Amino acid sequence: MLEYQNQFIHYALELGVLKFGQFQLKSGRTSPYFFNTGLFNSGASLDKLGQFYAQALINAKVEIDVLYGPAYKGIPLASSTAIAYSRMKSDLPFAFNRKEAKDHGEGGVLVGAPLQGKVWIIDDVITAGTSVRESVEIIRGAGATVAGVVIALDRQEKGQNQLSAVQEVAAQFDLPVISIISLENIIDYIALTEPDSEKLAIIHAYRQQYAC
Repeated sequence: MLEYQNQFIHYALELGVLKFGQFQLKSGRTSPYFFNTGLFNSGASLDKLGQFYAQALINAKVEIDVLYGPAYKGIPLASSTAIAYSRMKSDLPFAFNRKEAKDHGEGGVLVGAPLQGKVWIIDDVITAGTSVRESVEIIRGAGATVAGVVIALDRQEKGQNQLSAVQEVAAQFDLPVISIISLENIIDYIALTEPDSEKLAIIHAYRQQYAC
């Protein structure tokens, strides 16, 4: 695990973004942990979150022309990532979509920089993959190339077809999916900080049952 990943988990725990316990998921599974990026809800926390996204992109050494944030959650994520990336490496344009097309003024569904070249989608997590599918359609419809997707957490859990949501999206669109952290990183963090804790055994058992 890289140092920025370790710092991200520590920060997520500090803010209550990452919690341990028993949480009912939409899938019906009872998860021993829960991750809610909506709790990065202040200027300072969003600023720091953007730095982690930017670091993940920089660490992956990918080519980027535009960052794209799908409405609504992706809008502040793409914005904060673009700001952080400009401080850490170079200035990047970003864009996002409206849920409904504007029928006056400049019109259309897109706001911000023109979608061109290699576009990276910035999102929080991938569950059903709906947000990514919609984003791919919009970006390709604008004549740009979808270069990849960046998310905060990869839960690494298999779905009905034995692939995780991340693997399904990567396979369907032939795209790389980068995550700031994964379930494996969370397990490594607990193993380092609380090696004898009950939560480590519980989360290990959960991963053995549901991991890809």
